[in-house]
Amino acid sequence: MDDATRTEIEAAAFRRLRRHLMEDRPEVQNIDLMTLAGFCRNCLSRWMAEAAAERGVAMTEAEAREDFYGMPYKDWKAMHQTEADPEQKAAFEAAMAARPEADKT
Repeated sequence: MDDATRTEIEAAAFRRLRRHLMEDRPEVQNIDLMTLAGFCRNCLSRWMAEAAAERGVAMTEAEAREDFYGMPYKDWKAMHQTEADPEQKAAFEAAMAARPEADKT
């Protein structure tokens, strides 16, 4: 497979992941994603901003979030995110404590 085709396939897979998280499963809370997978929607938007910066494209974290969420983050959060309960917070803290230091970004 050539590099251009690989890039197109990877981009398509990313768009499908985004659609799954944003449209198919918006009820899944970011804290639960972080606890179970070690990343969440905010991580994906931050990685977009980092990739843009690597290519000399200026993109703030807020701009990356708005691009990823398709709206201002505060609006999406108000529509879909709930306050984490004590069990979610405890599970998150335990999961983060168990992760290698290099993975805590």
